[in-house]
Formats: sequence, C-alpha cells, structure tokens
Amino acid sequence: MPRIGIFDSGFGGLTVQRAIVSLLPSVDTVYLGDTARLPYGTKSAATVTQYALKNARLLAGHEIDLLVVACNTASAVALPALRAELEVPVLGVVEPGALVAARATRTGRIGVIGTEGTVASGAYQEAILRARPGAEVVARACPLFVPLVEEGWTGEGDEVVQSVVRRYLSPFRGEGVDTLVLGCTHYPLLKRAIARELAGVKLVDSAEAIALEVLSRFPQAPSPEGEHRFLVTDSPEKFRAVAGLFLGRQVERAEHVDV
Repeated sequence: MPRIGIFDSGFGGLTVQRAIVSLLPSVDTVYLGDTARLPYGTKSAATVTQYALKNARLLAGHEIDLLVVACNTASAVALPALRAELEVPVLGVVEPGALVAARATRTGRIGVIGTEGTVASGAYQEAILRARPGAEVVARACPLFVPLVEEGWTGEGDEVVQSVVRRYLSPFRGEGVDTLVLGCTHYPLLKRAIARELAGVKLVDSAEAIALEVLSRFPQAPSPEGEHRFLVTDSPEKFRAVAGLFLGRQVERAEHVDV
C-alpha cells in the first residue's frame, strides 16, 4: 500500500491524518509536526515556504508516494515551490475545501475562517471563485481559535469558547453566508460551537475534503491496517499528550527530528 507523508506546523494536521486513515485504513502515513516553529499563521509567506520545503525534504526521505500539506497557511503560499521541489504528487487542503464549498452553497455567499496568514493570502477566496465564478466570499481571521483548541477548550457549552466564537462569527449572520469553510485544521474541533452560533450554515471541513481527494488517488483495497509514524521538531512528550484530542486515540510514540 502507498505511504503518505503529511506535515503541519503542529497538532492540527492530525485531523487530516485521522480523516485519511478513516477512509483508507490500510495506508501507511508519516506525520511531521513542526512544533518547534509553530504557529505558521502569523509568519511571512517567504518564511512559511522555507519551512515547508524543509519539511517536505525530510518526508521525501521516507520514500513517500504522496505529500499532503495539512497546514492551511502552507497550502496557501507554498504549493508551487513544493511541487517544483518534489518528484511525488503534492496536495494542499485549500483547493479541495474550496471546491466542496463552491458545490455546497445555494446562494453563492461563502464565508472562510482561518489564520491571519491564510486569510491574508487570499488563497481560499481565489480558489472558490475559480470553482464558482460570481460567488461572494467573506473571509475572517480567528486567531484565538487555535490556542483554545490546544488548551482543550472545545465544548459548545463552555462559556469562554462560545463567547470567543460569537465574537468572531456573529458578523457572518448579517452577511448572509450559507456555507462556511473551516480553513484551519484546528477548527473542526470547534465545529459544534461554530454550528451553534451559525445555525443552518453548512460547515466545510477541509480535512474531510482532502481525505476524499486522497481516496480518489488510492482506492481502498482489502489489506492489513497501515503503520503510522509521528515525527516532531520539539517536545515529543507534549505532542503525545495533545495528539489524542485531534486523533481520537492516543499516540504511543513520537520521534524528535531536526529539520
């Protein structure tokens, strides 16, 4: 079975790994969390591209058949450089999520939430308009969502969580969006709180969207469950402690690597 390399700035990309393995349980994966240099969302496009290339070169050394860029910020700014560098196919999370949103909307009014870097890049806005010319796209950065998730504060009934979600998302109600792209891999863990604030709005999870793209390239065949390695650039202990929140299961071992 194929081996898929996946990288993210830290923990959030584990939602992508989880979605891929859910659809393709027999694939092998190598996940790299660049925890020493997170977050990417506040850094310049040039810096993020530099980090992405280093991550990709490390994963290429593990004989991967496909690279998935689970980080929305890196997907937004670094894909051309990564595709020029690697011999294997490279997929990002922006295009699949944008395509699902363009197909899902009834009114053509689509919201996008993400990190400052992802929103500023305009990548989702451009991808949605390519898929659905004439759509109206409203994008907003939600920088406090990531630390909330990494603290484990994700419950829809939590007063702090719901207050932050309301502060960021209430303007979308007045803008008439009927579809919202969760343009950061942390955000699906806040899905219930977001749905409570924006009742009736279709939520698009980019992790689920890219998992379907991977499935189209590697149709499932009966075989044993795949093997999964987890690499981090800082604090394997913290990674193992937090990873279960994103994966729904514990990670027994994470290896420290220098990138």
